Amino acid sequence: MAAPARGMCSSLRPLLRVVQTRDLDARRWVRALRRSPVRVLFPSGQVEERKHAPGQQPRKAVPEASSRQQRHKHPLETSPPRTPHTWEETGLRYDKAFPGDRRLSSVMTIVKSRPFREKQGKILLEGRRLIADALKAGAVPKVFFFSRLEYVTELPVDKLKGVSLIKVKFEDIKDWSDLVTPQGIMGIFAKPDPANMTYPETQLHHSLPLVLICDNLRDPGNLGTILRSAAGAGCSKVLLTKGCVDAWEPKVLRAGMGAHFQVPIVNNLEWETVPNHLPPDTRVYVADNCGRYAQAQVSNRTSDRDWACDRRFLKFHKYEEEDLDSKARKDWLPKLEVQSYDLDWTEAPAAVVIGGETHGVSLESLQLAERTGGKRLLIPVVPGVDSLNSAMAASILLFEGKRQLRIKVEDLSSDRSYH
Repeated sequence: MAAPARGMCSSLRPLLRVVQTRDLDARRWVRALRRSPVRVLFPSGQVEERKHAPGQQPRKAVPEASSRQQRHKHPLETSPPRTPHTWEETGLRYDKAFPGDRRLSSVMTIVKSRPFREKQGKILLEGRRLIADALKAGAVPKVFFFSRLEYVTELPVDKLKGVSLIKVKFEDIKDWSDLVTPQGIMGIFAKPDPANMTYPETQLHHSLPLVLICDNLRDPGNLGTILRSAAGAGCSKVLLTKGCVDAWEPKVLRAGMGAHFQVPIVNNLEWETVPNHLPPDTRVYVADNCGRYAQAQVSNRTSDRDWACDRRFLKFHKYEEEDLDSKARKDWLPKLEVQSYDLDWTEAPAAVVIGGETHGVSLESLQLAERTGGKRLLIPVVPGVDSLNSAMAASILLFEGKRQLRIKVEDLSSDRSYH
């Protein structure tokens, strides 16, 4: 029985091979049907043509080598052409910062430091409104960093030719921004020259023969607020002496709210050169609250003379105590009459000196006021209050000067109409 069994097994082996081969061919045939080919080749050798679905066009077989050559020869035909934006039609292009790009950080390092800022002659402006005001006034842009393209397209196109435009991530701008809510655009400008700027016509029309001189102002917020008041009152210009905070520091720019491009600002002046920036016959007045003595002098109680004012001045400027009683003090310390701020002091072109809250006004400012026939201007305060904030004092004096000048213009106009 074993022999017949071996014979049956040996006879079945070829049959199993045939069945396995046919099963393999059948599976291939099924896969081919799933692919929806143009032609189907059956195991028997029969070829059947298949119809395409409605809307489909038969594909022609293309040799693999030729298809590669076509793709290499026409690489841009795979995507539709992009319609250029309006700003692109003028020839402007922008670069996209790559990961680790140090262009933003290197520029920010320069403009955030005053020595580098003065050496390079560049400033940083942030925000669409401030940048637009700067462009309108004629400031020269160098580089713009922005997070969204529309921030650039909103700016005047004719002002952007030759400017480097770099698109960066908003997180990068946020890291360098001084604003609580960054606006997504920062501009590097050449430091503006007042002689080459174009200030608003309305500002020039309402300009007054009134100059503001800032002396030892070191708080950025105060200086920015003072510049806003100067622009609002119609000052003809603002002079900043050495010792003041830089007018183009980002915090001053933020507090100024665009005043930098509404009124001429001359920065970092030596006191010897200040008269060169004043109109002829200008009288210099010093905002100097001398405490009890000043109020006593206004009330015709002049027994103390200017002793209280001088003591306060010498104390702020760190003179030795024994120098207070020196007879030589009377020879070099200027003696200026004190007058209330609301009395007439705008008969001639006037300049007002505003000192810092810590050190007050400088000796040079008192000497200049003495040479020009100026006075100390007193804003009376309640006893026990030492002084006002510098920005508040500047606002009161500048708008009082504006009121006095406006009355004079109205009186002059009425006299002419009468005659």
